[in-house]
Amino acid sequence: MPEFLDDIAVFVEAAEAGGFSSAAARLHLTRSAVGKAVARLEARLGVRLFHRTTRQQSLTDDGEAFFDHCRRGLAEIRAGRVLIETGRRVVSGRLRISVPLSFGRRCVAPVLLALARRHTDLSLEIDFSDRPVDLVEEGFDLAVRSGSVGDSDALMARLLMRQRMMLVAAPDYLARRGAPAGLDDLAVHDCIVYRRQGRNERWRFPDASGGLREMVIESRIGLDDIETIAEAALSGFGIAYLPCWLVRSSVGEGRLVGLLAATTEGRRTDIHAVWPRAPYLPTRVRAAIDALVAELPGVALA
Repeated sequence: MPEFLDDIAVFVEAAEAGGFSSAAARLHLTRSAVGKAVARLEARLGVRLFHRTTRQQSLTDDGEAFFDHCRRGLAEIRAGRVLIETGRRVVSGRLRISVPLSFGRRCVAPVLLALARRHTDLSLEIDFSDRPVDLVEEGFDLAVRSGSVGDSDALMARLLMRQRMMLVAAPDYLARRGAPAGLDDLAVHDCIVYRRQGRNERWRFPDASGGLREMVIESRIGLDDIETIAEAALSGFGIAYLPCWLVRSSVGEGRLVGLLAATTEGRRTDIHAVWPRAPYLPTRVRAAIDALVAELPGVALA
């Protein structure tokens, strides 16, 4: 019976993923293992569940009918397991989470590693990347995202903290070029910008009406890693607009100088935890979210 249930789970994954190869990637199995699981299930049931070609697989009529029942049944099994876990408050199982590269390494990872230290039955898998991931398609339990999370019926979100931004430059750059007296002066300064897919990210500042002023900054230095931007600023290449948690120590040591604080101090970027919408939230996911809400602002010193 355990093998039968395992094969059903593989079958459901293959049906939802649209093929054996995609299911294999989600389940961390080989394509052959997925195919064998489905074949065993077909032999046991005496029906063909998938139409197979060299390039794709699609459900047969029998497969469609069986899939509908299996999906509901597995959902009930998972819900029952979550209820049991919640009742026992056992934080266990694999937690797969996507986090931004620098913020994840410096701020999120210490919180999650402390959680794993407290709960030895918890397996932690952290993906460090600035690319926007598809939580459902790529099988993530949770993601930490900066900025707007958008509108999606498939996702839930919780605010973790608000990240403060800061304009900074090295003392030697300011000695050569002087400090900007206002935001309009940035146009005649060397700036170091975050550039992704060939486009510069706009710099956003609070305005007098309580809204945001967006500025397109032209620059000869565009980088897609904020820590490298900070290093370039320290090396005197120009002015950078960076999170306070990244540059606070350099400002305190005098290696960077904060600029236009009265203009920029109200700027905050929301940091959210985002997870796939589901009837029940597994204990391990809830524990991770609660830990991030409680500890992340202190770690980031936002």
